[in-house]
Amino acid sequence: MSELIIIGYDEETVAGRAYERVLELQRDFILDLSGVALIRVDVDGKKHVDTPSRIVGGSVASGALWGMLFGLLFLSPAIGMLLGGAWGALVGRLGQSGIDRSFKERVDGMLEPGHAAVVILARKVTDDKFAAGMSEFGGTVLQTSLSEEDELALVDELA
Repeated sequence: MSELIIIGYDEETVAGRAYERVLELQRDFILDLSGVALIRVDVDGKKHVDTPSRIVGGSVASGALWGMLFGLLFLSPAIGMLLGGAWGALVGRLGQSGIDRSFKERVDGMLEPGHAAVVILARKVTDDKFAAGMSEFGGTVLQTSLSEEDELALVDELA
Protein backbone atom coordinates (compact mmCIF):
# COMPACT_ATOMS: atom_id res chain seq x y z
CA MET A 1 0.00 0.00 0.00
CA SER A 2 1.35 3.42 -0.94
CA GLU A 3 0.26 6.73 0.49
CA LEU A 4 -0.11 9.82 -1.66
CA ILE A 5 0.20 12.85 0.62
CA ILE A 6 -0.03 16.41 -0.65
CA ILE A 7 0.61 19.26 1.78
CA GLY A 8 -0.28 22.74 0.53
CA TYR A 9 1.32 25.94 1.79
CA ASP A 10 0.54 29.62 1.31
CA GLU A 11 4.25 30.49 1.17
CA GLU A 12 6.95 28.94 -1.00
CA THR A 13 9.60 29.37 1.69
CA VAL A 14 7.61 27.34 4.21
CA ALA A 15 6.98 24.65 1.57
CA GLY A 16 10.71 24.55 0.82
CA ARG A 17 11.56 23.97 4.48
CA ALA A 18 8.85 21.28 4.72
CA TYR A 19 10.26 19.59 1.61
CA GLU A 20 13.72 19.49 3.23
CA ARG A 21 12.16 18.02 6.39
CA VAL A 22 10.54 15.23 4.34
CA LEU A 23 13.99 14.34 3.00
CA GLU A 24 15.31 14.28 6.59
CA LEU A 25 12.44 12.00 7.65
CA GLN A 26 13.37 9.67 4.77
CA ARG A 27 16.96 9.53 6.05
CA ASP A 28 15.62 8.79 9.56
CA PHE A 29 13.49 5.89 8.18
CA ILE A 30 10.21 7.53 9.22
CA LEU A 31 9.18 7.45 5.54
CA ASP A 32 10.00 5.00 2.77
CA LEU A 33 9.62 7.23 -0.27
CA SER A 34 8.77 6.23 -3.81
CA GLY A 35 8.97 9.90 -4.71
CA VAL A 36 8.79 13.43 -3.37
CA ALA A 37 8.45 16.78 -5.08
CA LEU A 38 8.06 20.45 -4.37
CA ILE A 39 5.46 22.11 -6.60
CA ARG A 40 5.69 25.90 -6.75
CA VAL A 41 3.21 28.15 -8.54
CA ASP A 42 4.62 31.49 -9.65
CA VAL A 43 2.61 34.73 -9.75
CA ASP A 44 1.67 34.02 -13.39
CA GLY A 45 0.18 30.64 -12.40
CA LYS A 46 2.95 28.54 -13.98
CA LYS A 47 3.83 25.38 -12.03
CA HIS A 48 7.44 24.43 -11.30
CA VAL A 49 8.41 20.96 -10.06
CA ASP A 50 11.56 20.17 -8.08
CA THR A 51 12.45 16.54 -7.30
CA PRO A 52 15.55 14.89 -5.86
CA SER A 53 16.67 12.43 -8.56
CA ARG A 54 18.24 10.12 -6.00
CA ILE A 55 14.82 9.16 -4.58
CA VAL A 56 12.40 9.30 -7.48
CA GLY A 57 11.97 6.17 -9.55
CA GLY A 58 13.44 3.03 -8.05
CA SER A 59 11.89 1.09 -10.90
CA VAL A 60 10.27 1.67 -14.26
CA ALA A 61 6.86 0.99 -12.71
CA SER A 62 7.28 3.51 -9.90
CA GLY A 63 8.69 6.07 -12.32
CA ALA A 64 5.72 5.62 -14.63
CA LEU A 65 3.28 5.88 -11.73
CA TRP A 66 4.99 8.98 -10.34
CA GLY A 67 4.97 10.66 -13.75
CA MET A 68 1.33 9.79 -14.29
CA LEU A 69 0.33 11.23 -10.91
CA PHE A 70 2.07 14.51 -11.74
CA GLY A 71 0.40 14.65 -15.11
CA LEU A 72 -3.02 13.97 -13.69
CA LEU A 73 -2.79 16.27 -10.69
CA PHE A 74 -0.74 19.20 -11.94
CA LEU A 75 -0.67 19.51 -15.70
CA SER A 76 -3.21 21.07 -17.98
CA PRO A 77 -6.26 19.02 -18.99
CA ALA A 78 -5.31 19.61 -22.65
CA ILE A 79 -2.43 17.18 -22.23
CA GLY A 80 -4.91 14.52 -21.18
CA MET A 81 -6.98 15.18 -24.28
CA LEU A 82 -3.92 14.40 -26.42
CA LEU A 83 -4.00 10.89 -25.05
CA GLY A 84 -7.48 10.27 -26.45
CA GLY A 85 -9.49 7.30 -25.21
CA ALA A 86 -6.68 6.06 -22.98
CA TRP A 87 -7.24 9.13 -20.80
CA GLY A 88 -10.82 8.10 -20.04
CA ALA A 89 -9.72 4.60 -19.05
CA LEU A 90 -6.97 6.01 -16.87
CA VAL A 91 -9.27 8.47 -15.12
CA GLY A 92 -11.74 5.64 -14.53
CA ARG A 93 -8.99 3.53 -12.99
CA LEU A 94 -7.90 6.43 -10.80
CA GLY A 95 -11.45 6.88 -9.55
CA GLN A 96 -11.44 3.25 -8.44
CA SER A 97 -8.12 3.71 -6.64
CA GLY A 98 -9.08 6.73 -4.58
CA ILE A 99 -7.87 9.59 -6.79
CA ASP A 100 -11.08 10.99 -8.17
CA ARG A 101 -12.20 14.33 -9.61
CA SER A 102 -12.91 15.67 -6.12
CA PHE A 103 -9.36 14.94 -4.97
CA LYS A 104 -7.90 16.61 -8.06
CA GLU A 105 -10.13 19.67 -7.54
CA ARG A 106 -8.92 19.99 -3.94
CA VAL A 107 -5.30 19.82 -5.17
CA ASP A 108 -6.00 22.49 -7.81
CA GLY A 109 -7.65 24.67 -5.14
CA MET A 110 -4.56 24.68 -2.94
CA LEU A 111 -2.19 25.58 -5.79
CA GLU A 112 -3.02 29.21 -6.42
CA PRO A 113 -0.37 31.67 -7.70
CA GLY A 114 2.28 32.26 -5.06
CA HIS A 115 1.47 29.01 -3.23
CA ALA A 116 3.35 25.72 -3.12
CA ALA A 117 2.88 22.08 -2.15
CA VAL A 118 4.98 19.12 -1.11
CA VAL A 119 3.90 15.92 -2.85
CA ILE A 120 4.88 12.64 -1.21
CA LEU A 121 4.41 9.13 -2.54
CA ALA A 122 5.46 6.78 0.26
CA ARG A 123 5.49 3.00 0.55
CA LYS A 124 5.55 3.30 4.35
CA VAL A 125 4.80 6.12 6.77
CA THR A 126 5.20 6.06 10.54
CA ASP A 127 2.19 8.31 11.03
CA ASP A 128 2.83 9.67 14.52
CA LYS A 129 6.50 10.49 13.89
CA PHE A 130 5.70 11.95 10.46
CA ALA A 131 2.99 14.19 11.95
CA ALA A 132 5.32 15.31 14.75
CA GLY A 133 8.12 16.03 12.29
CA MET A 134 5.92 18.09 9.98
CA SER A 135 3.73 19.86 12.57
CA GLU A 136 5.80 23.06 12.78
CA PHE A 137 5.06 23.85 9.11
CA GLY A 138 1.25 23.63 9.24
CA GLY A 139 -0.31 23.45 5.80
CA THR A 140 -3.35 21.80 4.25
CA VAL A 141 -3.04 18.01 4.03
CA LEU A 142 -4.67 15.78 1.41
CA GLN A 143 -4.04 12.06 1.57
CA THR A 144 -5.19 8.94 -0.22
CA SER A 145 -4.02 5.32 -0.31
CA LEU A 146 -3.07 3.25 -3.32
CA SER A 147 -2.84 -0.51 -2.96
CA GLU A 148 -0.04 -2.36 -4.75
CA GLU A 149 -2.71 -3.78 -7.02
CA ASP A 150 -3.96 -0.26 -7.86
CA GLU A 151 -0.40 0.91 -8.57
CA LEU A 152 0.23 -2.02 -10.91
CA ALA A 153 -3.14 -1.52 -12.61
CA LEU A 154 -2.35 2.16 -13.17
CA VAL A 155 1.03 1.28 -14.65
CA ASP A 156 -0.66 -1.27 -16.93
CA GLU A 157 -3.12 1.41 -18.06
CA LEU A 158 -0.19 3.66 -18.92
CA ALA A 159 1.48 0.93 -20.97
